[in-house]
Amino acid sequence: MKTMMTRRFAPLFTVLLFAGTALAQRPQNPPPAQPQLNADNALLLHISYAVQMPGGDLSKRFGTNFDVGGGLEWMTAKGNWIIGIEGGYLFGSTVKTDVLANLRTPEGFIIGNDRSYADIQLRERGFHGTLLLGKLFSLPSPSVNARTGIRVTLGGGFLQHKIRIQDDPSRSVPQLSEEYKKGYDRLSNGFLLTQFIGYQYLGADRRANFFAGIECSQGFTQSRRDFNFDTRSTDTAKRLDLLFGIRIGWTLPFYLNSNPDKIYYY
Repeated sequence: MKTMMTRRFAPLFTVLLFAGTALAQRPQNPPPAQPQLNADNALLLHISYAVQMPGGDLSKRFGTNFDVGGGLEWMTAKGNWIIGIEGGYLFGSTVKTDVLANLRTPEGFIIGNDRSYADIQLRERGFHGTLLLGKLFSLPSPSVNARTGIRVTLGGGFLQHKIRIQDDPSRSVPQLSEEYKKGYDRLSNGFLLTQFIGYQYLGADRRANFFAGIECSQGFTQSRRDFNFDTRSTDTAKRLDLLFGIRIGWTLPFYLNSNPDKIYYY
């Protein structure tokens, strides 16, 4: 009896065995793709830091400088086009032109109002502001992040720089009052062009956002002082002030969704 039942149900057991094996070997459905949270129009707020080498006429006056900047940009969802404004503060400690040479003793010191030596330091100071246009050229990647790639921008604006005459906190120098400093500070400003090319990463999950690259600037400036006390002349020369540097920055993005029904879940 048992033998007959075994023979009768053997084909059924065989079918169930093969069916179970086939189900076990069938590929599992992949997990649903996570939505890319950085694909919309974006308002980008960024801060940056640069180390710059001077060129042209600027290299005759100053050495290496640093630049702390910030900006606000609009990036389109279609095409990754960029339009924005940015600015920065220039500062450095190397001044090659000793504009106070005629105030120094033969030993190189400046005498203060108490007939003691005054510690007067010369520094580089300046600022710039530009309107920029550009584009982010997406790079193919496994994550298919369209907001990662080569960033290229061009800008035009304003550049100003001068020699800062830093007073001695312990004593004053009558020849270097705030009004007299204008005859020594070499204040110059004018039109500015800037170019940037580098790498930009805007994370698909919005957590990591940064850029880094090479920046070049050309300032078409001239002196804005009527008279230089140290040279006893007026400087009317047109200047070409160049800056070459590496800039890195951190970006805070705000994505503006055009579809009110589209909701992201974290």
